[in-house]
Amino acid sequence: MKVLALAITAAACMGSVHAQTKWDLPSGYGGNTFHVQNLQSFADEVDKATAGKLKITVHPNASLFKANEIKRAVQTGQTQIGEFILSGAANENALFGIDAVPFLATTYAESKKLNDISNPYLEKLLASQGMKLLYAVPWPGQSLYSKKPVATLADLKGTKMRAYNPATTRIAELAGAQPVTIQLAELPQALATGGVDNFLTSSASGVDSKLYEQVKYFYDVNAWLPRNALVVNTKAFESLDKATQAIVVKAAADASSRGWKTSEQKDNEYLKELAAKGMTVDRSNAKLKAELKALGDRMTAEWLAKAGDEGKAIVDAYRK
Repeated sequence: MKVLALAITAAACMGSVHAQTKWDLPSGYGGNTFHVQNLQSFADEVDKATAGKLKITVHPNASLFKANEIKRAVQTGQTQIGEFILSGAANENALFGIDAVPFLATTYAESKKLNDISNPYLEKLLASQGMKLLYAVPWPGQSLYSKKPVATLADLKGTKMRAYNPATTRIAELAGAQPVTIQLAELPQALATGGVDNFLTSSASGVDSKLYEQVKYFYDVNAWLPRNALVVNTKAFESLDKATQAIVVKAAADASSRGWKTSEQKDNEYLKELAAKGMTVDRSNAKLKAELKALGDRMTAEWLAKAGDEGKAIVDAYRK
């Protein structure tokens, strides 16, 4: 009887061990960014709502996979869940670059409209690749940082311009600059070694990565609001019981709402902080904005040619 009791106890312990599911969630961004903090809140909410049944460990700062490897890692099942910037995959399929079409959506309201129209198309595309879209949250608008003053696009000619997706590469080419592919985590070092002269990124990145220490000019051109997507491997998601799936979906919806509000709130705070740190913050360079808008019109046409009928359907619905 004693042996039987021990066997039953051991089986019960084994069952409790197997009942807990552990997921790794890589991100290419630092732990101090609002995106990663939002991911941590999502993970904590899932942990609490499942009473520890599903444990999600967030790995920030490209510590588990490099930023440009995360989507593929989720797709192939190397990790169960992960965050990546959608436009970084635009070379793979143009639809991933919808929110990086310059000057198509330049405010939070416009970005939210584009998000709501494009998400069903992205969900379908990701599903075909074995992934489920949980949410997408934008960075603040992409603006121009430069070591030297920039009055017109001509001032960018011959400079080294950081690129992190096809859109930024194309802008550099059209401006006569040399595109240099650099992920955000590597940008401070590239600036310190003279590897880059200027770049488009958000006010958030300027503060979080302390870019103001090496770059003194900021032009609030608000070219687009790129979104980070949280995706989960479909097989990993479907292996959860229905109740846990529902908890993950609800936590993702909460994270989406929280992320959108935080992004807009933080943008205003970050702009004030950049100025306080000694940067020249120019919000009224009409000529530069007009020149970039012209580039945007050209790039919208180029994007539509690549994106086909689905891309046209998204833009037509957005412009109504």
